[in-house]
Amino acid sequence: MKLKPKITIADHFALMEDPRIDRTKRHKLIDILTIAICAVICGADSWVAIELYGCTKYEWLKTFLELPNGIPSHDTFARVFAQLNPQQFQECFLSWMRTIQKITSAEIVAIDGKTLCGSNDKASGQSAIEIVSAWATTNRMVLGQVKVDSHSNEITAIPELLKVLELSGCIVTIDAIGCQKNIVKLIAQQDADYVITLKKNQGNLSNEVEELIAEGIRTDFQGLKHSTYKTEEFGHDRHEIRHYLMISNIGEKLDPDSVWAKLNSIGMVESVRELDGETTVETRYFISSLKDNAQKFANSIRSHWGIENSLHWILDVALNEDGCRIRKDNAPQNFAVLRHIAVNLLGKEKRVKVGVKNKQFLAAMDNHYLARLLSLA
Repeated sequence: MKLKPKITIADHFALMEDPRIDRTKRHKLIDILTIAICAVICGADSWVAIELYGCTKYEWLKTFLELPNGIPSHDTFARVFAQLNPQQFQECFLSWMRTIQKITSAEIVAIDGKTLCGSNDKASGQSAIEIVSAWATTNRMVLGQVKVDSHSNEITAIPELLKVLELSGCIVTIDAIGCQKNIVKLIAQQDADYVITLKKNQGNLSNEVEELIAEGIRTDFQGLKHSTYKTEEFGHDRHEIRHYLMISNIGEKLDPDSVWAKLNSIGMVESVRELDGETTVETRYFISSLKDNAQKFANSIRSHWGIENSLHWILDVALNEDGCRIRKDNAPQNFAVLRHIAVNLLGKEKRVKVGVKNKQFLAAMDNHYLARLLSLA
């Protein structure tokens, strides 16, 4: 390919296996992948839109793609992405993203699931699929994704995602469904830390944590190593104070048999919110491998919601994920990878100071700008 940079899309997706039989191959697989990536970056959210993008940009695409039989039809895009191996596509995506930016030390990696609402098909009895993603909150990048099996939940998907990530030195945050011994073990094995929400899904541990914290408060933390941190926010007629408490070196008290890997601390967050004259109080509990640093503990918890407020919001508002009706075979999962590629490249480009939606608009109008986005890899 003639497209700059030195490492091209073709290099990153060179290992993709073409699912088509030879006699049906009128278009090169790399041409199909490249057109789809460019189109989704520019805002396409359907196979018809991707074909329309290709036809409109044919002369430009022809400068670096072979296109032996012109632009593929929307049916061709649909068939190919429905058949593509999603694990291979994910591996190629990860390979590409690692060339963009390495995860920085102490990066907070938030793991959370999101349902693709438009992927359900009542006629065939297919429920909407759910994707579990890993989001680097500082670098604002999707690090990977795994589809939740239709007969399971995030508990089985999270370990599969953890196995393909490089997490050494990171802090992994997960909500209560990830509070599982095998998940904690996988994080620890990667030389990473964790902060995980604790709820009644771990009944005994949950009760013991609440009792230990209550005892600590009652006895002024005699014999317990603890640290605290406080934040206060004002805005939109809202006043919210958060008190963070972290008790460290509790492994022998709560987990004498070390069934929870690297369990070094427990934490509590008490949120007091005043809104429209009403005051509400919410208390949440956590387990963590961090030690005696309530500020780092607080930052990890606050950063976790970046996956909801940044990634999920961008996917829905800018890339119309919830409204997308792609739902056949592997296509929803593979299209989710296309969106994640777009989110990462659009977020990585810092020279143009506009939002994601306007960056997409600019990329659709300006081929040079789109080429620059692609060159970030």
